Amino acid sequence: MEDNNIDQSSGIREMTFLEHLEELRWTLVRAFIGIVLGAILCWVFIDLIIDEILLRPARINNLKLQNLRPFGQLFLYIQVALIGGFIISLPNVVYQIWKFIEPALKRGEKKYVSLIVIFTSLCFLSGVAFAYFLMLPYALNFAGAFGSANITNFFSIEEYFSIIVSVMLLAGIVFELPMLSFFLTKLGILTPKFMRRYRRHSIVVIFILAALLTPTTDPVSQLILAVPLLFLYELSIYISKLSQRKSSD
Repeated sequence: MEDNNIDQSSGIREMTFLEHLEELRWTLVRAFIGIVLGAILCWVFIDLIIDEILLRPARINNLKLQNLRPFGQLFLYIQVALIGGFIISLPNVVYQIWKFIEPALKRGEKKYVSLIVIFTSLCFLSGVAFAYFLMLPYALNFAGAFGSANITNFFSIEEYFSIIVSVMLLAGIVFELPMLSFFLTKLGILTPKFMRRYRRHSIVVIFILAALLTPTTDPVSQLILAVPLLFLYELSIYISKLSQRKSSD
């Protein structure tokens, strides 16, 4: 008796809905295990991460931080370990997602999975590094120096880390614009012609987005974010063109 779930053209058995759910569950489990292992590794070096990396911008800009909650630092350390675990395990998370959708890819597209995983991870990490080394120093310097000389600025440690982490994660997500254009082009939603046609509108949107994502009203910080976004937009047009060409081959 023939299995009705076998694809006649490829000879590969198609998975049922429940089997897809089971595969999705294991995909999430493997991704979660990677995040936990990354968090454990971060916890081993948590003092170094907190003192030498995350508090470094505060020391450079002479910001005065204070903890106002009981066990506030404990919860903060746990939060940093989990976020750090996610960043460290990002290649594994992306790889697990791609392995889940791999059966839906064409044979010629499957060989690019490793490159896509690497490129996606590099885009995100580039955004995180860009925010840490360029955006945050200007933003924190502006925040610490702004105001009356008769008022001492004390910053809550929760608010400080919230700004640090949110800006780095948002920058990492924004730097995924080239990958987003790749996916949308593959789905037939986006074309390089469309992106070139609305380039002027996109420039306006990019400057608005830079103003919203920058934690201060400092125009220099906003410009620092806007310039690489413009570059990423042009890069996205090129990647969309390549993606469209691959799809037509």
